[in-house]
Amino acid sequence: IRILRYITFFFAVFGPAIFVAITTFHQELIPTTLLLTIANAREGTPFPAFIEALLLLLAFEILREAGLRLPRPIGQAVSIVGALVMGDAAVSAGLVGAPMVITVAITAMSEFVTPECENAIVILRLIFLVLSAVLGGYGIALGTLGLLIHLASLESFGVPYLTGLAPMHKHTLEDFFVRAPLWSMTKRPDTFAHRDKTRRRFFIPPASAEDQSEKQ
Repeated sequence: IRILRYITFFFAVFGPAIFVAITTFHQELIPTTLLLTIANAREGTPFPAFIEALLLLLAFEILREAGLRLPRPIGQAVSIVGALVMGDAAVSAGLVGAPMVITVAITAMSEFVTPECENAIVILRLIFLVLSAVLGGYGIALGTLGLLIHLASLESFGVPYLTGLAPMHKHTLEDFFVRAPLWSMTKRPDTFAHRDKTRRRFFIPPASAEDQSEKQ
């Protein structure tokens, strides 16, 4: 589940930016068959890929805000039906291409997996979208580098924000990307444990008399 959240966070932030960068600057990275399909779908659209992504993301944000301020059953229906109707109408009218609608839809669904990062995702997605429209893949790389530098400079109560990667500790990595079995996590992270580095053993409560009688 943790890896799935990482993947969806990546799609939510970088999805539209990568699509815009590839279709605008790096068409050679797309297989020929897929490139022809995308070109055929975008034929006749009046806007570049960046404007398409910006308009669809803006429409998605409007629908989401409208759904939040309506009663819950109605709000969910408005968001789903509105997205379907607007997406189909935009493609039928030739304003946007179907590949861009699919990309934004995947991005929107990925954002719901990490709702606690909603505001950060919206801001980062817009920044990377602008960078990809201006510099292509180089813009995404520069933006990612700047983001990592910023995260590495942050601290929370004196603890580096990226503890486990920067600085890297063996015992912290046990519960970073994938959580190791509890029985193997015997040491506390070096950042937190300055005196006693041994974890407390996990206590297994004894079975009660009722449980023992049921087993018998």
